[in-house]
Amino acid sequence: AVAMLAFAANSVLCRLALRHTEIDPTSFTLIRLLSGAIVLWGLLVIKGTPRTSSGTWLGAFSLFVYAFAFSYAYVNLETGTGALLLFGAVQLTMFLYGYYKGERMQGLSLVGLLALGGLVALLLPGASAPPLASAGIMLLSGIAWAGYSLIGKQSNDPLAATAGNFLRAIPIMLLASIPFIDKFSVDAYGVLCAIASGTIASGVGYAIWYAAIRSLSSFRAATVQLSVPVLASIAGILIL
Repeated sequence: AVAMLAFAANSVLCRLALRHTEIDPTSFTLIRLLSGAIVLWGLLVIKGTPRTSSGTWLGAFSLFVYAFAFSYAYVNLETGTGALLLFGAVQLTMFLYGYYKGERMQGLSLVGLLALGGLVALLLPGASAPPLASAGIMLLSGIAWAGYSLIGKQSNDPLAATAGNFLRAIPIMLLASIPFIDKFSVDAYGVLCAIASGTIASGVGYAIWYAAIRSLSSFRAATVQLSVPVLASIAGILIL
């Protein structure tokens, strides 16, 4: 439940920063990943296990793709719409992976599939359909997040694995930022949103998620994340 609240907070903070401040998507993502890495490293130091060998480059790359695509998609998407696209893609990807690995749904688990109908309805042509390019970028973000979540199922130390992934994602993000240097733009409010997203909603939230997902099947991990669009939509109405 705490992890789902963190995921919803990321949608709200990203949308808030990109709609109401001067920060650009690249700067937001870079600050988010950097601040997340710093707070996670600090937690490892406090814990007494500052291990840099944890995490994987595949996990780091999945995290980078998710975060970078997430920020750019939210430039033109509403909070709840973006969350529905993101976690609809997550659910479908994790369902397919679970089926491939031999997992099967039973009983109420099958009801979760109905949620994919909402994603299909959202993307149908019409006045309420989101911009196609932004929707595609967010779907890519969702696929990357599904991969990051599945990698976390093999983690023995969730905090160390999350810290290692964040640290490895920073050089990837720095290289990806080079073509966008001339578009860098920040202000104090935007930086604060990025730091809040990186430290609490991402860094701590993702470590909690890595701890939780080890006990969940791919199907259940996929379905539980569909609470996030609801939480994000409510928060978007109340806050934004």
